[in-house]
Amino acid sequence: MPTDNAKAPSAVLYEPDERLPPRLHVGLGIQNAFITIPSIVLIPAVVVRAGGGTEAFLGWSVFAAVLISGVTTILQTVGVGKVGARYPLIMGTSGAFIPICVAALSEGGPGLLATLVVVSSLFQFIFALRLHFFRSILTPTVTGTVVMLIAVTVMPIFLDMLNDVPDGTQPERVALTSLVALLSMVLIALKAKGVLRFWSLRIGIVVGIVMARLLGFFDIERLWTSPWIGLPPLAWPGVDLQFDASFWGLLPAFIGVTMVGAIETIGNAIAIQQVSWRQPRAINFQTVQGALAADGVGNLLSGCLGTVPNTTYSNGVSMVELTGIATRGQGAVLGGLLILLAFSPKALAFILRIPNSVIGAYGIALLSILFVAGIKLVMQDGIDYRKSLIVGIAFWIGIGFENDMILPAFSAEFAGGLLHHGMTSGMMVVILLTLFDEWSKPRRRSIEMDLNLASLNTIKEFLGRFTVRSGWDPAMSDRLTAAAEETLLTLLNYGKDETTTTTQPTKRLLMSAQRDNDGIKLEFFTTTDNENLQMQIAMLADQTDTATVERDVSLRLLNHIADSVHHQQYYDTDIVTVYVRNQQVTKPSLI
Repeated sequence: MPTDNAKAPSAVLYEPDERLPPRLHVGLGIQNAFITIPSIVLIPAVVVRAGGGTEAFLGWSVFAAVLISGVTTILQTVGVGKVGARYPLIMGTSGAFIPICVAALSEGGPGLLATLVVVSSLFQFIFALRLHFFRSILTPTVTGTVVMLIAVTVMPIFLDMLNDVPDGTQPERVALTSLVALLSMVLIALKAKGVLRFWSLRIGIVVGIVMARLLGFFDIERLWTSPWIGLPPLAWPGVDLQFDASFWGLLPAFIGVTMVGAIETIGNAIAIQQVSWRQPRAINFQTVQGALAADGVGNLLSGCLGTVPNTTYSNGVSMVELTGIATRGQGAVLGGLLILLAFSPKALAFILRIPNSVIGAYGIALLSILFVAGIKLVMQDGIDYRKSLIVGIAFWIGIGFENDMILPAFSAEFAGGLLHHGMTSGMMVVILLTLFDEWSKPRRRSIEMDLNLASLNTIKEFLGRFTVRSGWDPAMSDRLTAAAEETLLTLLNYGKDETTTTTQPTKRLLMSAQRDNDGIKLEFFTTTDNENLQMQIAMLADQTDTATVERDVSLRLLNHIADSVHHQQYYDTDIVTVYVRNQQVTKPSLI
């Protein structure tokens, strides 16, 4: 009978550091390019058309989006310094920005859009540098609610596209094209398996194009006149430095969606680590920070060139899972192909000629998936009545403000229309309620000391007072003290340099304790070392030899005493979270 420690055979054929034959790199790159390029092009096309932009700006925006996606995919994959995940993550334009980018274009034109993207991108770098500071805000509850609001507020744009009837075309033909395209996407997604499932939306677009051509309203005239290689007309919008009411009214929404993009990147950076190695590894949050920094570079470039911000695409993770190939070379090849496509007006013109009725069907399918993804995010760590109340109130307040159902005169006047946008108002409500819920929990107690053995008595006294104040028995105090002692010893042993006797500077340790449901959560904050305790604990379970070094004894004891141990490594901070459940607590009977 398999034990809990038994591991399934790995499906990874090539790890990130391994070499793949060049022809396979090129083949995977072309395949990924075909999957990725429609979304990269269609998202800025939707924004510019819905926002009333000119055809010249549309061409420029699409060119810039594809070019930046190629550059940042290479940056994300190869990495420069602390920027980049160094995994095959795919970058592309972010659909989450559609509603607020449309609002920015409508209210202030391309210059306002560029300014807002540049300013909000700076917050991405702050997230990357100080990721651990935002743990109480970047929660699944907050981001899931915002994702749901994005889907609901963008959906009317795509629904309106279904009603876009070209001159001289019968409305019934347009409606039939939309229906056939949408049904193709849905049926293929429901019944297909493997790679074909990931092509479902793209296949639906092709079916819609063919249907539109047969019914006589797919314009291909421009394709014959567009060159294979060239540049679009220069329509760089510059930046708007007036910082008027429209800027301040939209800025919180841009920052909020940037936060959502950060969460998406965090999720993809974690997922790509989980599927890229034959042997499971603990999550390296330095990799996550590198992914966020590369995402920030992409957003900054998007603002400077006046196009829609970008983010990581989850299909990069899916393709690694399907193919078992996680080499960095495939990401670099894909980035190079995207850069080449940016300079091919004929290739981009083909995608831009897709009828709005087909794009509308594509958007409906995409946003339906996005809305459910938001629900999954909310329920990621479980859901209780508190989360249900927070999510429900924030969601419907956002919808109310978006549709002018809540104090329309006040929302239009207050802070330059700050609350008029549903994502902004809903995001503000969910963040405030989440912070209130966090602050209303039992108070967190903290103590700071030097990271050395002499601090052990200080820790024992601190935990003794904490358990007495919490009203728990001496047995719980003993378990907490034992867990804290083994954590301290482990941190000390990992801080040793066995190759030199040079005295290292004394590190500081910040330890906090907080009552959490039926247990106590201990957090240890110190400077970053190179090894991950969580991964080492997992590896100890597979060791069968009897030779055990001192630090392994501490790890084994810690794993036995604590109910869970999590180690998060950032560029400048180590956070070890130890959870100890009170074994004397019994849940009341409902009978």
